[in-house]
Amino acid sequence: MGEIIKVSPLGKTWILDLDGTIVKHNGYKTDGHDTFLDGAEAFLKSIPQDDLVIFLTSRTERERELTEEFLAENGVRYDYIIYGAPYGERILINDRKPSGLKTALAFDPPRDTLLDTTFEVDDNL
Repeated sequence: MGEIIKVSPLGKTWILDLDGTIVKHNGYKTDGHDTFLDGAEAFLKSIPQDDLVIFLTSRTERERELTEEFLAENGVRYDYIIYGAPYGERILINDRKPSGLKTALAFDPPRDTLLDTTFEVDDNL
């Protein structure tokens, strides 16, 4: 089992890349369709309903219909998809709460490997 990350009971914003993080990298190009990485579909469905889910992808607007159909067919809930993101680093900057709660977390697992981390709510945070 992977790392356990303690998080607060506050609502969260999930910013998730698609290719190589949730679905097979460029599978829609090489296989003609998307395929979830092992455990990714269950992970997405475990995100609380009240949390905000944003997908970020280098896919272009041409792939919008294919991408959104795949997510809909698999019952994946999301709030926004940002297309056309650059291929380089994605930098998240957020302020730390006065209580000390870290409000920016970042993870970068190897390509085509689901993050092996469990997020556990800690009511003391």
